[in-house]
Amino acid sequence: MSDDGAIRPIGADPAVLRVGNASGFYGDRFDALREMLTGGPLDVLTGDYLAELTMLILGRDRLKDPTRGYARTFLRQLEDGLGLAAERGVRIVANAGGLNPSGLADAVRELADKVGVPVRVGHVEGDDLLARGGWGEGVLTANAYLGGAGIAACLRAGADVVVTGRVTDAALVSGAAQAHFGWRPQDLDQLAGAVAAGHVLECGTQATGGNYSFFDAHDLLRPGFPLAEIAADGSAVITKHPGTGGAVTTGTVTAQLLYETAGARYAGPDVTARLDTVRLTEEAPDRVRIDGVRGEAPPPALKTGLTRLGGWRNEVTFVLTGLDVPAKAALVRRQMEAALDAAEHRPAEVRWTLARTDRDDAAVQEEASALLRLVVRDPDQDAVGRVVSGAAVELALASYPGFHVTAPPGKGTPYGVFEAVAVDAAEVPHRAVLPDGTHIHAQPAPETRELVRLPDPPLPEPLPAGATRRGPLGLVAGARSGDKGGSANVGVWARTEPAWRWLAHELTVERFRQLLPETADLPVDRHVLPNLRALNFVVDGLLGEGVAAQARFDPQAKAVGEWLRSRHMDLPEVLW
Repeated sequence: MSDDGAIRPIGADPAVLRVGNASGFYGDRFDALREMLTGGPLDVLTGDYLAELTMLILGRDRLKDPTRGYARTFLRQLEDGLGLAAERGVRIVANAGGLNPSGLADAVRELADKVGVPVRVGHVEGDDLLARGGWGEGVLTANAYLGGAGIAACLRAGADVVVTGRVTDAALVSGAAQAHFGWRPQDLDQLAGAVAAGHVLECGTQATGGNYSFFDAHDLLRPGFPLAEIAADGSAVITKHPGTGGAVTTGTVTAQLLYETAGARYAGPDVTARLDTVRLTEEAPDRVRIDGVRGEAPPPALKTGLTRLGGWRNEVTFVLTGLDVPAKAALVRRQMEAALDAAEHRPAEVRWTLARTDRDDAAVQEEASALLRLVVRDPDQDAVGRVVSGAAVELALASYPGFHVTAPPGKGTPYGVFEAVAVDAAEVPHRAVLPDGTHIHAQPAPETRELVRLPDPPLPEPLPAGATRRGPLGLVAGARSGDKGGSANVGVWARTEPAWRWLAHELTVERFRQLLPETADLPVDRHVLPNLRALNFVVDGLLGEGVAAQARFDPQAKAVGEWLRSRHMDLPEVLW
């Protein structure tokens, strides 16, 4: 903001803000920051480094060294990125600050001095609520999900680099847009549009064809990272730099909009975006417009993520080869259970799964083998380590024919637990620390609205009855799945209107449970999003206590959608 109080854009064009993404998680492609800075024009480059599991990892880092707790990869990326960004006039916004945004801001300043690139650094803090206490035993981290106001304040004050702690992933983009266009908290439709664009960008190359159901249609050798051209009304065009791999289509954008969301109301600290109002238009190759997004006042409470060490975990995978796989599995299971029962301390949780990866008359030994997996968990490391490892090793010459394991059993590893709680937004000290050291307190949203599920909209007319053919659901529908704490979401969308008319009526909660038996006894909620020709299923409890707990074979539910697509149904012949 200038001396006369007017908003000054942070990009070259007052009418459009070009925001890119260079990281979807801590450990993403290292060269992406350079690629995005050199691949084409940008105003702001964002990076998402945080996830539920990442917060636990950073929490353990902080226990070892209080000066740590941030994503150190980001600093290494900035060693040449700072100079490139300065040359091109690109601002950088990243949540790499993790649990120590002020420490990362200081480290960026030190790096800037070292490489001889003067930069103004701001940071956002106040999300870390651990010190207030009352979270229960063993909590390592307690962080509220902040909105974009602090980011906007730093950028308006001239920050070249803004680092944050736990903000919502979309806030990296919406905060930059707030700064550029001067949106007020009551500009809900504009904010909602930027949040939708931010949600598409946040996971990097998932918006350009990565992890996409119909991947064989695109060049995925090295997909480019996405960017959004955001307009003053909150609409945006999702695209990527020219000449980069992958593709931006209505399908790739739809998949990402469904990722880790639920119903029509997508709540955040600044605005609740109405996903049922999103319109997607493929304007040209690799250019998809998002518009029509309506916004509502946000809920009065902020989501706050808690992580704690849950105990110790160990795993042994027995390989069962050739004939009599069920009998072999039964034998080793009886032997191991007897050893566990005889132990001074039987593990608190014992879980067995048999994966029939074997096939008859296999020409390759691995294809003749099934995998029997034993997972144990307990607060005591000895109960999962010495007891389990010893029992498994002692069976080496005393069990089923062909006995071997995929890896020697170890001593056990710690696992974590994630829990989300709600904290009144007025109790969270959202602060922007400007480049000159000034602290600005970002006020909570002036109006709030309790989050209530919308009634499902009317379904489209069903397809006329006709001939069917048995085949996998994935022939006519795409899917994208992911985790939210202990719950999994599975978004399913149709690529054509006739397929949508069939899908909306056929893929009910009951049919979903039939297709995915693991969900049969769990709460399953279905949300209908006609504008996206999509259904979004939320399965509570599928992931136990969250990804860090490693409760199942696919702990983040990344492939549940592809499992669903592989299941066979009676498909109308007109859709083949």
